[in-house]
Amino acid sequence: MERPLILFGAFDRHNFGDLLLAQVAAAWLPGRELHFAGLADRDLRRWDGFAVRALPELLAELAPRRPDLLHVGGEILDCSAWQAAVMLLPPDQAQATIAYLEPRPAERAAWVERVTGGQALAPYVASCAHLPALHRTFFAGVGGVGLGHAPPALRAEVLAALRTAAFVSVRDRITLATLLDAGIPARLLPDPAALVVRLFGDRIRRQAGTGELAELRRNFPQGYLALQIGAEFADDACLAALAAALQAVLSAAGLGLVLFRAGLAPWHDDLGLLQRLAARLPAASVRIMASAHLWDICALIACSRGYVGGSLHGRIVATACGLPRLSLVPPVGSAQSAKLAAYLQSWELPGLPLCVDPAGLAQALRQALSADTHVLQQQAESLATRCRTGLADLQGLLGFSGPDQRA
Repeated sequence: MERPLILFGAFDRHNFGDLLLAQVAAAWLPGRELHFAGLADRDLRRWDGFAVRALPELLAELAPRRPDLLHVGGEILDCSAWQAAVMLLPPDQAQATIAYLEPRPAERAAWVERVTGGQALAPYVASCAHLPALHRTFFAGVGGVGLGHAPPALRAEVLAALRTAAFVSVRDRITLATLLDAGIPARLLPDPAALVVRLFGDRIRRQAGTGELAELRRNFPQGYLALQIGAEFADDACLAALAAALQAVLSAAGLGLVLFRAGLAPWHDDLGLLQRLAARLPAASVRIMASAHLWDICALIACSRGYVGGSLHGRIVATACGLPRLSLVPPVGSAQSAKLAAYLQSWELPGLPLCVDPAGLAQALRQALSADTHVLQQQAESLATRCRTGLADLQGLLGFSGPDQRA
């Protein structure tokens, strides 16, 4: 009897990258009995995700069959239980809950344990030692830029879980160095989302011809730039700098601008922020995509003339499509900035702009838009091939060695 496979990750909330990674993993292992697990029971199918089960309950049902578990990617290695619990809150409850719990450590600890379903310090990292019903664990394209500076107990817990895994690949050189220093034989591979065009190219093209996407394309027959920003850009000075740079560059290039959200979970994107930015630009030159469905976001990026934003997976999709891309970071550094820089320094083409704050956007955007499209396409093919080849051993361990399946 085939052993079930649990795909485990942070796709129990709305975040573009995590939803995409779950789809990539599912398409990459056709024919397997797959179960999707996170920290909470959530149905993300309305956003093109999956019906996700809380890991403890799912594992209790599957325990007699000793399932395997694949960590499908994401910045999970340094994600604390507190961070994970807050990101599972409804957005309208996050600030009030944080304000109430932060000065109440005992209540906070009990609440975190209740939300995450256990006492793990890094709850998105599973191990056979703590979950003996599991047969084996695997890690594909995970990140943990902050793991080397994480609290010692959390770092020890994560490293212990990685030591017992049957396969570990990470997506950036900083995480790789941390694991190699700890004696863990990890491999460096591109984020699995580098396969998005190979796996879902036809589906994305079909999506681009329907509904809101088709209307946005008709609005800008000369082309548009896709832009995403999160709460870290909410102050008026950032928005003013962004608007000035965008208006100058897009006007000269004859392009429109489409703003979109890459995550609806707490600490992610807000429609009101996009509206504030749009109000600073000529009305005819900007639109806001209302949809936050996974395939709409992919199609919006794929049909654009280039991507700008703070979302790592927004940039990875643009890279997979062979498009110009530029990563936005706030003037003051953040964990997101560190994650972006680590990945881009590991995989981006020499000479292309990496991360830029609003003040430097205009010059960097001109440079990005002038990149050689043939070279960009070659890079897309190279990363996809390296990812597929590098993960072939994992496919073999999981009992599958067939070709890529196109959706």
